[in-house]
Amino acid sequence: MPRARHKRRRATLEISDIDANLLNELRIAHDQREDEERSPRWPWIAAGAVVLIALAAGAAWWLLAERAVAVQTATATAPGAGGGAGAVLQATGYVTARRQATVATQITGTLTQVLIEEGDHVKAGQIIARLDDSALRANLNAAQANAQAAQATVGQLQAQLLQAEADARRQNELAASGMITKQAAEQSRTAVNTVAAQLNAREREADAARAQLAQAKVSFDYAIVRAPFSGVVTDKSAQVGEIISPLSAGGGFTRTGVGTIVDMDSLEVDVDVNEAYIGQVTPNMPAEAVLDAYADWRIPAHVVAIVPTADRGKATVKVRIALEQKDARIVPNMGVRVSFLGRKLSANAPAPKGVLVPPAAIVQREGHSVVFVVTDGKAVQRSVTPAPQEIGQMKLVPQGLAAGERVVLSPPVTLRDGASVKIEEASR
Repeated sequence: MPRARHKRRRATLEISDIDANLLNELRIAHDQREDEERSPRWPWIAAGAVVLIALAAGAAWWLLAERAVAVQTATATAPGAGGGAGAVLQATGYVTARRQATVATQITGTLTQVLIEEGDHVKAGQIIARLDDSALRANLNAAQANAQAAQATVGQLQAQLLQAEADARRQNELAASGMITKQAAEQSRTAVNTVAAQLNAREREADAARAQLAQAKVSFDYAIVRAPFSGVVTDKSAQVGEIISPLSAGGGFTRTGVGTIVDMDSLEVDVDVNEAYIGQVTPNMPAEAVLDAYADWRIPAHVVAIVPTADRGKATVKVRIALEQKDARIVPNMGVRVSFLGRKLSANAPAPKGVLVPPAAIVQREGHSVVFVVTDGKAVQRSVTPAPQEIGQMKLVPQGLAAGERVVLSPPVTLRDGASVKIEEASR
């Protein structure tokens, strides 16, 4: 028994020695741990940080590039005839009509005819619409009948008066010869006076009937709408079957006008001039107008009047400009740029090549003069060489720009070629 126990203890010790040896092999020595701690992990961490920073910078650049920059713009315009050397000021405005009217009726009624369309040329007095006149025609016929009846009564009393006067003369002759009494003669004269009074009353009634007839004719004529002056129809606002009235009846179902007529010979330009420069403008001052729609067409003009009031919100004064050439291409509400000239220029003087832009549109980038042109919502940088002289308050750019292009005013230093932009309206 003791021998067997000794064998078991010896086996246990051998197993423990084996386990201890295995554990010693698995244990990491202290110097080995220090070597592993000094293994090259930091280069990988640094490389990852660089990648993250690059990604963040790229994302920031992408966000800034996609973010639209708010800018104000101006239109590059062609210089006026004669090089614009006499231009002292430029301003923008719109074509307006001094004579236009929305034609309405003087009575309420239902339209049975509308004889105009937009763009039609009409003459003064031309019929442009008709109202239902059945009731008005009946009133006119009744007034005519009353006037005729009153006139017939007057004619009857006139005949009676003639007869009474003849009878009175005979009675006076008989009374003078003593064949009848004076009382009979006096009665005949009384009859004459009575018929004369009746005739006078009937004549007044006939006058009233004729006045009613004239009123009925006027009312009947109100059913016909005529053009007040010669011009062009710019708006047709009513259709056959609609009720039209000179006053608004409420509810939105009653028209107050048939259409709008504009006298194209009365077209002129209204421009807003900054009050700081209004002292440079005088009545009858020569000017040139360039329509936004026809940038190469220069129209001779002159100042008609300076409206004696200022706009407090815009700090501008309105100036009326008369166009010295009339053309079918000029229509109301067109945008116009007006150059005020210090002297009247010859129509045959050549215009300089290039376009005019505000000086604020030209900036320096890397030592070069550039402008930013807005194209499809992007700012496109263009190198330019502006002429040394200024025309009015504008810079002449001989090359690199075309008339009608939109240039950025005072481009911020952060604006780059190809950046997205959002146009804000510049105050005039």
